[in-house]
Amino acid sequence: MMRSFPTHPTHGSARMSDLRRTARRTHGFSESVIREMTRVAREHDAVNLAQGFPDFPAPTELKEAACRAIRDDVNQYAITWGTENLRAALERKYARWYGMEVEGTREITVTCGATEAMAAVMLALVDPGEEVIVLEPFYENYGPDAVLSQATPVFLPLKPPNYRLDPDRLRSLVTPRTRAIVINTPNNPTGRVFDREELEGVAEICREHDILAITDEIYEHILYEGEHIPLACMEGMRDRTVVISGASKTFSVTGWRIGTILAPPALTDAIRKVHDFLTVGAPAPLQEAVAVGMDELDDSYYEEMVEGYRARRQALVPALQEAGFACAEPQGAYYVLADFSALSDEDDTTFSKRLAREAGVAPVPGSSFFSVPERGHNLIRFVFCKRLETLKEAGERLRDFAGRR
Repeated sequence: MMRSFPTHPTHGSARMSDLRRTARRTHGFSESVIREMTRVAREHDAVNLAQGFPDFPAPTELKEAACRAIRDDVNQYAITWGTENLRAALERKYARWYGMEVEGTREITVTCGATEAMAAVMLALVDPGEEVIVLEPFYENYGPDAVLSQATPVFLPLKPPNYRLDPDRLRSLVTPRTRAIVINTPNNPTGRVFDREELEGVAEICREHDILAITDEIYEHILYEGEHIPLACMEGMRDRTVVISGASKTFSVTGWRIGTILAPPALTDAIRKVHDFLTVGAPAPLQEAVAVGMDELDDSYYEEMVEGYRARRQALVPALQEAGFACAEPQGAYYVLADFSALSDEDDTTFSKRLAREAGVAPVPGSSFFSVPERGHNLIRFVFCKRLETLKEAGERLRDFAGRR
């Protein structure tokens, strides 16, 4: 999330001297609010419903494969853009799930998480002075990634409570400087799954104006309603779409940092160069383990994963509503964006920290997902990628907090 940097030093001349030694492109950045709220949760021994990492085990097949790879001495640099086994597994994945023919040697890059993937894509494909359209609310990295590329993020606020993507409003933001549109579906933080009509509108604009689509599909397998439709599968979009995904959410291994990029060969060449200089490569034994997971876990794994998240959604959403929050069930991913107006007239950051301190449950302030913080002043985001007992405990704490008002 970008924030204005103070115009005057707050800690004496040394602070100003330090500031003058830093790059101007970073002066509008703030620290990740999501990770800050994890620290707040620890400080108050609160249930951490801020950061999206599971508190339950990863699949045994992946853990055993990782241990096996380490014992087999797969401990040195992998091929910079990804191990042969993982790129081959990704070829099979895209064929299996979406009927896409993918050439792993020329179109796939494995990165240190989807976070690095987005940064590498922006740095490789967006020139200084160009514009990148970002749908709002958004994951907090998209704007800063554009700024690091010396481009300008242009935000399209989606209207609550449905957060539908209006192609006419999107088209109105396109200028001769527009280079790309960033689409995240299923969406963090709203839980929206953009439907075919919405995505066809995006595709039409991209074709009409020769614009790239950068699609963040990290939650592609976590769906409760609708279907996941890769924009790259739509007519005329395969050669102008960059698909970002990864293993973190699907296999509950957020700490492994295995992200993936699928892009046309000409774009992949540039992306790989940037990736090489950013991180060299993702962890070799963990890439081998993810390849095993993609090949060995059958449909039953994905069905059980979704049913597990559906049960967790059912544990959290009614508890939030009973505690006085206004919120709807997400269609995908594992986030709930909730309105706390009925509980407090405080701003979102103050209320989030008070909730952690007094209720023992830590959310994320909603303003971190908006270009104009005031748009999220009455919103907070909760995650439900936690054990059922964790969520039930959080629900009880929230109901008790509301009852003490």
